[in-house]
Amino acid sequence: MVAWSRIRWFPPRRPVFTPMAPQHPLAARRRRAAVALLVAGAALAAAEPPHPAAVREPADATPRVAVVTTGPDGERALEGRVVVRAADGGLLLQLDDQRLEVLRPAELRSLRPVEGAVAPLPPRELGTRILADLPEGFSFLVTDHYVVCHDTPKPYAEWCGALFERLHGAFIAHWRKAGLEVASPPHPLVVVIFSDRERYETFSKEAMAGGTRRAAGFYDARTNRVTTFDLTRAGTLARRPATTAARAGLQILSTPQAAGLVSTLVHEAIHQLAFNCGLHQRLAPVPVWVAEGLATYGERGWREIDEINRPLLDRFLADHRPGDLEGILDSDASFRDAEKGAAAYARAWALTAFLARTRPEGFATYQRLVGAKHPLSPDGHARRREDFVAAFGAEPQAFEEEMARFLAHWGSQRASSPPEAWRPRGATRPGR
Repeated sequence: MVAWSRIRWFPPRRPVFTPMAPQHPLAARRRRAAVALLVAGAALAAAEPPHPAAVREPADATPRVAVVTTGPDGERALEGRVVVRAADGGLLLQLDDQRLEVLRPAELRSLRPVEGAVAPLPPRELGTRILADLPEGFSFLVTDHYVVCHDTPKPYAEWCGALFERLHGAFIAHWRKAGLEVASPPHPLVVVIFSDRERYETFSKEAMAGGTRRAAGFYDARTNRVTTFDLTRAGTLARRPATTAARAGLQILSTPQAAGLVSTLVHEAIHQLAFNCGLHQRLAPVPVWVAEGLATYGERGWREIDEINRPLLDRFLADHRPGDLEGILDSDASFRDAEKGAAAYARAWALTAFLARTRPEGFATYQRLVGAKHPLSPDGHARRREDFVAAFGAEPQAFEEEMARFLAHWGSQRASSPPEAWRPRGATRPGR
């Protein structure tokens, strides 16, 4: 089996996310690239031919351990839950603050089991832990399902908390009704908001190879956090700090950039929800079209998760050619290509929208198959085809003509709903 020393934690290509407005939403997709690490969590083996890189612990045997490691940064003491145990003794460890750590055998100095149940940190304790990783000046507030760490004015953080809470409820309710097995995450989800873009980009260079390249936000599967910055201070939006959460929302949503800015936050928050509510497992080989299809399907859902995504619909109808769907099913490469990325995202949205709305039972079955993929497990062309055919009873090209007709008709019947300001629901509880 492949040793941990041959596992690449970061992919060789740089992850790129939706760029910040002002830009047309389609331009955003052109600059997206290798989303597999931060979105789909594909930590792949470098060996050829591919072999399973690790042995997953049984579901009822996920022990808590304390380890001491050594590396370039010196000695570290860590404690957490074993997610994967490699054949050569390496570990994939999930820490109490939800971070994932790949520990290679050569780095392990000592390991001992720790008794006691594995339980999520209480929100305030989690917030305090997160602040230790952030620059000075951060505080946090707690909502029903989120810990929002920020150095922004409090009203803006409250508006973001309300935005994410509203999405949380809509996302869970929509996909449960659609027959998917989703549950509210068992632990608070973390959002980090910087007061300005410069501080955000400086900090993000350590999380993303090469930085954010003007992205308005990103989800990192390694830390399980969404990171963004104060959008009221983005370029032409810059103005005085808002004094209330409602005013912060109005500052954003009253501008031409509103749809792109808020869609980016919603898109990344959907990734976070999908990897924490049971649809995907972090660092599992989730096809990029699946992860991006779900996120683009809901990113413009100002009132409903399945609100039509007009820019991607128009792009799909303009560019689609027979055989295109096979490309995104078999490989993630087009999502990493600067020239092909925009079309790939449009196809992912189109295929997700078509299957979810016309074949809901097959769609639910397919999502269960993807959700059952284990972290760091092998994947390939044949397995992807088998999963798709098992769920839908046909190859993707069999749906292409019907899908194009369906989307053209849907687009002629419905228009995108305009954005509306999210207002906080219930009081937030300041952390410190």
